[in-house]
Order: sequence, then C-alpha cells, then structure tokens
Amino acid sequence: MGKVTGFLEIDRQTAKYQPASDRIRHNREFTIRMSDQEVQKQAARCMDCGIPYCHGPTGCPVHNQIPDWNDLVYNNNWEEAILNLHSTNNFPEFTGRICPAPCEEACTLNLEDAPVTIKTVEQALADKAYELGFIVPQPVIRKSGKKVAIIGSGPAGMAAAQQLGRAGHEVHVYERESQPGGLLRYGIPDFKMEKHFIDRRIEQMEGEGVTFFCNVNVGVDKSMEELLGTYDAALYTGGSEKPRDVGIPGGDLIGVHDAMPYLVQQNKRVARESIDNVGWPSDPVLAGGKHVVVIGGGDTASDCVGTAFRQGAVKVTQLDIRPQPPEKEDKLAVWPYWATKMRTSSSQAEGAVREFQVGTLELVGENGILAGVKCCHVDEKRKPLAGTEFIIKADLVFVAIGFTGVLEAGVVSDLGDKLTINTDRRGSTNVAANEDDYRTSVDKLWAAGDVRRGQSLVVWAIREGRQAAREIDLSLMGATDLPR
Repeated sequence: MGKVTGFLEIDRQTAKYQPASDRIRHNREFTIRMSDQEVQKQAARCMDCGIPYCHGPTGCPVHNQIPDWNDLVYNNNWEEAILNLHSTNNFPEFTGRICPAPCEEACTLNLEDAPVTIKTVEQALADKAYELGFIVPQPVIRKSGKKVAIIGSGPAGMAAAQQLGRAGHEVHVYERESQPGGLLRYGIPDFKMEKHFIDRRIEQMEGEGVTFFCNVNVGVDKSMEELLGTYDAALYTGGSEKPRDVGIPGGDLIGVHDAMPYLVQQNKRVARESIDNVGWPSDPVLAGGKHVVVIGGGDTASDCVGTAFRQGAVKVTQLDIRPQPPEKEDKLAVWPYWATKMRTSSSQAEGAVREFQVGTLELVGENGILAGVKCCHVDEKRKPLAGTEFIIKADLVFVAIGFTGVLEAGVVSDLGDKLTINTDRRGSTNVAANEDDYRTSVDKLWAAGDVRRGQSLVVWAIREGRQAAREIDLSLMGATDLPR
C-alpha cells in the first residue's frame, strides 16, 4: 500500500451534509463534496489487511477491487483507478451514492468502528473521472452480427446492455416509461441521486451503439412472440414491482397509497414529466401541510419520509414492526457480515418520529377519507400486546413493506405457462432462472436482477446484469471475453 501506516495516522472522515433545515427546501443532492486531497487521505487509510473482506462475498456483490483503486487514488493515478473500478462495476457513480456499503461493514478497520470510507472514495473517483474526461464511449470495431433485446432499463438492464454492446452485439433496450433508468430514475429520489448522472451514462451507451426504445411495454405494446422471433437472445430485467399487500382494514380509504407510486410521481414531477401514466395514480399526491405516516422500516420507507418533508409535511411518523436495534453490534459475533444495529438515514434525521415494535391494526377514517392509524405495540413474535393500542393522526399513509415480485401484466402474462415462476417462502413470485446461466424456461430468454432474485440492492442488480450478459455472449458466440 502507498501509505502503510495511513490507518494509524489519519482519522476516518465522511462527506458532510447540508443542514436539514436547508436541504428539505430543495430536491437536489445535498452532500458537501470533499476535496481531492481529503479523498486521497481517506484512500490512504486502506490498510494491508491480508484478507480484504471488503471485496469478497461478504462485502461487495460486484467484487470491486477496493484496496487496488484506493491505492491508485492515494497515488493520484485517477485514470488507472477508474479503469480498475470499471472492470467490476459499470456505474460507480450510482453505487457510490445509493449503495448501503456492505464493503464498509466488512472492512477490517470496522472492528474498531472506523472503516475506510469506501463509498465516499468510490463516488469521488467516478465524479473525478468524468471531470478529467476519462469516461467516454467505447464503441467496438468488429460487430458480432447478433441482436439482443433487453426488457427493462434499470441497473441490471443497463449493465447487461453495456456489456453486450461492448462484446460487439447489436443491443436494443425496451423501457415501459418515457425515459431509461428504471428504478434508478423513477424510484430513487433526486435528493439521493440526481438524474443527469443517468443521462450521461445513457449518452455514453448510445455512443457505443446501444439503442433505447422508450414508452414500449413489452408483452402489451410488443408481443414476446414478435420480440423472440426478431432477436437472437432476450434478457428480462423488469424488476420487482408488485407491492406487498398491507392486509389491514381501511386500505381503501382516500389518503392511503403504496410507496412506489408516490415516489414515481414525485420523481416525474421534479423532472417536469407528466404524472399521467397507466398503472400509477394520476391525481397529485402531495404531503404539504399534512400529517404523514409511513408504514415500513426500509430504504423505500425512508425515501417517502424525505420526500414528504420536501413537500412540506407538518409531521412524519415512521412505523417499524421490528424491535429497536442496539446502537452497537457485537463485532466478534457478526463481522464481517452486515450487522443489525441502529442506523439513521439522512431522511430520518430531518425530523421523522420513529416508532419501533409497533404494528398497524387499522386505518381509520371519516366519510371514506383517512383520519388516523390505529396501532399497538407487539411482542418479539410480532403479536399485538393487549392494552397498548393508540391512534396516530394521519392525512396520508404510505405503505412501504416491500415487494412480492414481478408484475404479471406484460411479459409474464404474454408468455403464459411457458415461463416458469418460482414462489419463495414469503410468497414472492420471481422468474425462475438459476445464478449459473440465468436461463429461463423459455428458449432464447434470460432473466436477471430483481425480477429473478426478488427485491434487492442496485449493486446486486448490476452484478446480475453483468453475469447474465456474459452467459448470453457465451451462448451466442461459443466463447466470451466478458468477466464473470
């Protein structure tokens, strides 16, 4: 390592945020960028730990070679660093912003609660590479003569499209919405990732020969029979979009919404797109001046919290049925794996009231309009505790308790019994395809990302898109140079 004693001499430092009182007044990113020198000092903390768990199976799903590019950043070799990072991750500017960073949990220095700020360095490296002009289209000279269709332009679809395009195939990406990006564009709020980062990647990919067809719902506007008859291979990366049913009385009251349509509508509003779209509510859903309750404790719930504050909510309460986790984990019991401990997102830190070990009994209303949420405390088995009932005032409720798999309308319904669907222990339905070759039960059709594995992280989607691209290239050409 360039600075062998860096971890002993330099304290951990993360990028700071704008004050909550300022950042809730806009929808832009609010992280205060660190200087190049500060980033290099943080990269210098990466120690010669012998076994870098950060990029093994416990840390990074795409197996980023973190110690290598940390060393290159420290030594001011930004060009070689981005080449190394791109060898495993097509879109480090995405993961550097929205990944929860399991790599930092797996860092050896996390045994002392001071892991290397890997995520910060990754984002800074990607942004610096753009500034220096290192990220440009890489068109291939020799074409394979094969045509591949990608259904869905989220992180899995984008990663696969770029890999297959660079392998020499003619790649067409079909997207149901009006712009490419999938979950990245329409599910993740702008204050976490501004959408011009997606736009410049799309521009790069178009420069490499990838073609995007938007406003095309495959299975509805274009049949699977036609698509499979036109292309040599197709990859389904439609995501996991079906919201889990809250299953409590009052779900039909005016003011009760699933989380994702709310986030999609706000992202379209910020992008100055029309919010009218089949499948999403066309009436404006705004939290200004309202009491908001968010049911769920995950990332989607947190995004609803931050969005509601930016719309001017009077109060936001987040309900989590799980017990409040400990402030600090037992390192010897869980490291280098992801630990269950108290974590506060930037959105929660903007003023949310968090209620733990609370179950939702009923959504109550008057004349068909939501008025409150009837709750109670629950035991360790999530069973209601008698006598603990209480009501929270609510004008809006957003249900963010996860997704149950692929939407049936479209590809699944069009293929009918030809496409095998798996049901997991939680009742989620996913397209059946193993992690070795990503093939489905339909000839010439592969599947990757959340549509195959169920709801997961963006970094897992990128991994699956890259791996599926390799298997498609291998199938079409009999050999492949794409990495696994």
